[in-house]
Amino acid sequence: MAFDIKAKIEEIVNKIKGDKDIGARFQKDPTKTVEELIGVDLPEEQIKPVVEGVKAKINLDKLGGVGEALGGLFGGK
Repeated sequence: MAFDIKAKIEEIVNKIKGDKDIGARFQKDPTKTVEELIGVDLPEEQIKPVVEGVKAKINLDKLGGVGEALGGLFGGK
């Protein structure tokens, strides 16, 4: 199965951010949640990079929000 990993990660992150239930499921079982969102049960070596990419993207987005808040705190925008 060939797909654009970056596009899939972005799509999954948007679904997780847009639906608290999906976000909660992702926190409990990220691999299963990603497989459900993709619609395919993939081997561990194929799904792991997608799961890690989603986690990284979510963490970067959270850090971006913190950075913006801190920037405002110190007079930057």
